[in-house]
Amino acid sequence: MITDDDKLHEECGVFGISGVTDEAAAHTALGLHALQHRGQEAAGVVSFDGKQFHAHRALGLVGDNFSKKSVIGRLKGDSAIGHNRYSTSGEAHIRNVQPLFAEFSFGGLAIAHNGNLTNAFTLREELIKGGSIFQSTSDTEVIIHLIARSKKTTVEDRVVDALNQVEGAYSLIAMWRDGMIGVRDPLGVRPLVLGDMGDAHVLASESCAFDIIDATLVRDIEAGEMVVIRDGELTSYRPFETSPENRKKSRFCVFEYIYFARPDSYVDGNNVYMARKAIGAELANEKPVEADLVAPVPDSGLPAAIGYAEKAGLPFELGIIRNHYVGRTFIEPTDQVRHLGVKLKHNANRVMLEGKRVVLVDDSIVRGTTSQKIVNMVREAGAAEVHMRIASPPTTHSCFYGVDTPSRDKLLAANMTVEEMAKHIGVDSLAFISIDGVYRALGETEGRDDDSPAYCDACFTGDYSIPLTDQEMGKTSQNQSDLFKIA
Repeated sequence: MITDDDKLHEECGVFGISGVTDEAAAHTALGLHALQHRGQEAAGVVSFDGKQFHAHRALGLVGDNFSKKSVIGRLKGDSAIGHNRYSTSGEAHIRNVQPLFAEFSFGGLAIAHNGNLTNAFTLREELIKGGSIFQSTSDTEVIIHLIARSKKTTVEDRVVDALNQVEGAYSLIAMWRDGMIGVRDPLGVRPLVLGDMGDAHVLASESCAFDIIDATLVRDIEAGEMVVIRDGELTSYRPFETSPENRKKSRFCVFEYIYFARPDSYVDGNNVYMARKAIGAELANEKPVEADLVAPVPDSGLPAAIGYAEKAGLPFELGIIRNHYVGRTFIEPTDQVRHLGVKLKHNANRVMLEGKRVVLVDDSIVRGTTSQKIVNMVREAGAAEVHMRIASPPTTHSCFYGVDTPSRDKLLAANMTVEEMAKHIGVDSLAFISIDGVYRALGETEGRDDDSPAYCDACFTGDYSIPLTDQEMGKTSQNQSDLFKIA
């Protein structure tokens, strides 16, 4: 059993550093440790020492694979990139662990990629027909083959040539002997931030990766921007637009604020913790209820619950205690104890719940299975009433932009009304923040502009900002194995 399988999940995190004398791999491992929440299945680091590339990739957590001196000691060099992988519905394979590395006519190149290419299957078929041989089931390898086939002369131009052929959402870090590249897709759906550490330049999915190595956040890599780090200098390019007038408006993933990113991170220019508190306050404005206390479903519902309690003028209490020493998986020995799985991570704090009207605040409801168990646990602890408030709109659509999402037939909100959902999970009332409420909490005072929304919110609205070529051609499905899913 996967104890957190009732959540949406980011599928990876990326990190890169250039210009730190012979300690790049150690700093990269630390950065990946800070980004562990973005992927727990596997991790990898590739370094370059001026002559050779060195790589270590392994299944499991960063700390389990990169804490030994014997591993870090082999990864020599002043430049390195790294990747955390989150498991999808298929089996874990070492061949899918990034960064991927290949030898080209210009030498070696390593790539770490966060996102999902929505035409990867189509491109893969075309490449195979043309003679390409694939070693993994990752769509990142499609990019490698496109780079190899490019007729452009410089590495930077070959990367741009490859990315001009793909569709999807991505943040990508590439490293070759002469430099490092960081790039975001033209809509900037997936995050990528730039930092510095003395003379070193640093790239990462989130700013929390900078804090652990005492680097300073400089700014976000902008939507459609490519930065090239060479000889200690950073140059910015806009390779995907013909003129400033044609620049596409950013559509950053709004769920990064709601759940994915670490609360202490800055992404897209905003502090995640404060954004979640603001969402909780807006939720209290929109969906008030008479109650005695507000309790978060830990840990993801915590900042929003604080914001809700402050706005509603209700006490904030830890009505549910989380066990932080449980791994992601637990093998259930018998069917008789299967229903106890939720208690591996959560336990009701009876002294705070008994006889009380409780507002439970969580970030989302996906399948609803965990919500049912949480509510039942709170009722068994003696709560007089249980009201659930959700700090996101109903999740009614699947994501195809780098998030592990069930198909629509398994999304509770796609198949039930709010009233039916309330009855299904066993609460006295259930309410979600509106999509306009989320936008207001994030500074869009007029709510969502339906003609030009500021964020990617397809999981709530079905408004897919990037073509879904493979889906439309029936070449992939959400519940397929991890074939063509981002590794």
